[in-house]
Amino acid sequence: MSLPLDKYFVMGTVNCKGRDPLFVLEAALKAGVTMFQLREKGEGALQGDACLQFARDCQRLCRKYNVPFIVNDDLELALALDADGIHVGQDDVPLAECLSKFPGKIIGVSVHTLQELDEAVNGGADYVGIGPIFQTRSKADAIQSSLDFLAAARKSHPTFPIVAIGGITAENSYLARQHGADGVAVISAITESENIEQTVKKL
Repeated sequence: MSLPLDKYFVMGTVNCKGRDPLFVLEAALKAGVTMFQLREKGEGALQGDACLQFARDCQRLCRKYNVPFIVNDDLELALALDADGIHVGQDDVPLAECLSKFPGKIIGVSVHTLQELDEAVNGGADYVGIGPIFQTRSKADAIQSSLDFLAAARKSHPTFPIVAIGGITAENSYLARQHGADGVAVISAITESENIEQTVKKL
């Protein structure tokens, strides 16, 4: 499966700091993001019917721009919407359950070790997310170790789809690609951008 991981936008209402999240999403879609993941988590996140309606609005925009719509860690919501896929972490819904209940869809898994990577690849995931790549901008050793793991993951699985996430900006995204990422996933780089079009083009 060829996945458009190049510029992967991840967002929820809490990430937009007072801006209209649907405006932010459409601006990002217009600018050329290639995948979108709805991650409605954290303090103040929408619940229940409000979350469902917001998710539907996001899905409608993604369909308008022909961009895959992925749901983060909520299999029930993904099923209710017939989303294009789901992304889960190590402590979320197990990969095997996602595959059995959501067949034929895109399944992404966050991994942090080579063992977790092997399990995701052998277990049937379509791609993995690796991060945080830039855990802190004040500790060069933390940055280096994350990039080193990304490179090790690429060496371990030369053709498997990998997206990098965590502290990635328009200025440093090239480092993730240099170390083996097929694409970069960003949240605040876009949600807090003063010029979303320019930011997306630079990623």
